Amino acid sequence: MPMTIDRLLSPSSLAAVPRTSRRTLLAALASTPAIPALAQFRVEVTGVGLTQLPIAIAAFKGEGQAPQKISAIIQADLERSGQFRAVDTAGVQLDETSRPDVAMWRQKSADSLAVGSITRLADGRYDVRFRLWDVVKGQDLGGQGFAVTTGDLRLVAHRISDYIYEKLTGEKGVFSTRIAYVTKAGSNYRLWVADADGENAQSALSSPEPIISPAWSPTGTQLAYVSFESRKPVVYVHDVASGRRRLVANFRGSNSAPAWSPDGNSLAVTLSRDGGSQLYLISAQGGEPRRLMQSSGIDTEPNFSSDGRSIYFVSDRGGAPQIYKVPASGGSAERVTFTGNYNISPSVSPDGKWLAYVSRVGGGFKLHVMDLGTGTVNAITDTTADESPSFAPNSRLIVYATLQQGRESLMTTTLDGKIKARLAGQGGDIREPDWGPFQRQ
Repeated sequence: MPMTIDRLLSPSSLAAVPRTSRRTLLAALASTPAIPALAQFRVEVTGVGLTQLPIAIAAFKGEGQAPQKISAIIQADLERSGQFRAVDTAGVQLDETSRPDVAMWRQKSADSLAVGSITRLADGRYDVRFRLWDVVKGQDLGGQGFAVTTGDLRLVAHRISDYIYEKLTGEKGVFSTRIAYVTKAGSNYRLWVADADGENAQSALSSPEPIISPAWSPTGTQLAYVSFESRKPVVYVHDVASGRRRLVANFRGSNSAPAWSPDGNSLAVTLSRDGGSQLYLISAQGGEPRRLMQSSGIDTEPNFSSDGRSIYFVSDRGGAPQIYKVPASGGSAERVTFTGNYNISPSVSPDGKWLAYVSRVGGGFKLHVMDLGTGTVNAITDTTADESPSFAPNSRLIVYATLQQGRESLMTTTLDGKIKARLAGQGGDIREPDWGPFQRQ
């Protein structure tokens, strides 16, 4: 039988709760991490968008002898965005110094063409160069060059993808950003940081006790999360580069569900120190928290609006879990969701236009997207065990966890649900993704 939302779980009972039952728990304590991901992920892009731009990405000269196939990474990035459709380039040999036969590429129905090369330097680094062409206009759209170590080849590929995306769509690409997620292997829990495509995963923290609710800081240098290592849920802030961390919230009762303010100065958290689970604001350095409002219900899963003026959250104050918002300064709450009788896990897009959340439909849990301007709501998945949506920093994609073909995995989706990409470890389950901000170059 599903557990009720007001029951706080001990670490031992946390692992025993079935996945479906866990979705009935509003408190952030109830998100159980999963089994470890492998270092390499398989990306499967499915669906067809309505206005995809046809692009040809020729094999980079010399990439056959390089550790990473740069052109394949770029193609996967662009296809996953939902904005591009790859044109076949089999047998084509071009590099950034070549002037392409634009008439031939027009016949292939390509609007643009990316070419490049990769060369090993005497010091062991790699010289990576590329150029982008507008095939329709026969115009050189510029290029870039990088000299990098083997370990940075994937990052270079993602930055080339960002360049192409921005040149052709006018919006910033998110391919060089990072995601965080949690896994569980036996009795060991890990917090991971990976590329936006799920590759190149690095362990940020390992613990014999549950780690849940990772949340990126606005600068992308820190992660807030909840740890049970002291046999109760407490909130830490972790510096990703150094591994140093600080304890932010360790009050009586539970301390959970951290969410950063856009300026990075404070965190919204759920505390039960004064009875019940209520929302508070606390300095990112720690200190005395400030309660946002008085409520007889359970308030949890806070998420700031992009302008920092409002906090969206989940509450059962009306009898069933729904999403509300309250001014960040405190005050009266306003109900946001009215479709469905069980709505949780709000995530507001960085551009402030969209709200992603999980709604119970029948016996399943499906990802929904609301247009905050009109209130229109659409279910955008055909799976029934979705959780933990998080927007890309350009507001064009959502990463979420789900159960697909019997396996827990991460997915990305466009806002209309038409293009999805699966990022799945071959032998493990992945949980609680959070998409980080734009990276500083």
